[in-house]
Amino acid sequence: MGTKKQKINWKHWMPFYLMFLPGAAYLLINNYIPLYGLQLAFKSFSYKKGIGGSKWIGFKNFKFLFSTSDAFIMIRNTLLYNILWIFIGMIFGITVAILFNEVKNAVAKKIYQTAILLPYLMSMVVVAYLVYAYLAGDTGLVNNAIVKGIFGKSDGVQWYGDQKYWPFILTFVQQWKQIGFGMLLYLASLLGIDNSYYEAAMLDGATKWQQIKLITLPLLKPTIIMLVILNLGQIFRSDFGLFYQVPMNQGALFGTTQTIDTYVYRALLENNNVGMSAAASFLQSIVGFIFIITANAIVRRLDENSSLF
Repeated sequence: MGTKKQKINWKHWMPFYLMFLPGAAYLLINNYIPLYGLQLAFKSFSYKKGIGGSKWIGFKNFKFLFSTSDAFIMIRNTLLYNILWIFIGMIFGITVAILFNEVKNAVAKKIYQTAILLPYLMSMVVVAYLVYAYLAGDTGLVNNAIVKGIFGKSDGVQWYGDQKYWPFILTFVQQWKQIGFGMLLYLASLLGIDNSYYEAAMLDGATKWQQIKLITLPLLKPTIIMLVILNLGQIFRSDFGLFYQVPMNQGALFGTTQTIDTYVYRALLENNNVGMSAAASFLQSIVGFIFIITANAIVRRLDENSSLF
């Protein structure tokens, strides 16, 4: 007996395809079409000849990242800041998500959610001027209200002239801005945990800390591992706005604010070398890919169910 060919119910599926179109168009335009420009990393780009006609020069564009005297500083800063922020962001994100999940009042919950998410929605330009309003040498709130007002010092701290303060300042600003988004990711997983686990734990006399340690954190483990692996893919990149705009591009701070992205931008402004910029971006993508594959392989060996692929 022959089987009838099943007909596709287009009326049912068409709305889903239409909803998918904007996302597909974005991926095509933003992620796939630019792949053609990867060859710029291996060419001496000429505006006259275009991408296709420019001369191939192999790996010469990659040399500038390592031949410069600032190579160690910018690579060190990029890696160390990212490693620190992955660790701190995970701790703060989980902590704030757990605390937020304990709030039962609907009005208070909306107020807290708005306050936590507002910095994430701010432009980095706005954040930079907010930081300047606090740290400006003569008019800044910190110098006038705290350093001079409370401690009685006649001279304020020159925050934009001394690089030793900036690892803390950048870490504080980055976490303040990103904690809302990190909290939402962990909160989404928390809301999916069955309340019956906590009810059973309370019947057994478990304290709140024991519930967090024995129920919440183990059930959050897949989310934590996934976010850490994804963040490792960006470990060779930096938030350009944070490192360029917040320190106000002060040369005295380059020892702690210079990263690969800011260095490439400054080099592009001075030399107008598109190939050099493309090489740096390509290298960042390759290093991120290697980190993701390596981290996922380690996780899969330790716990196969927690790996991404």
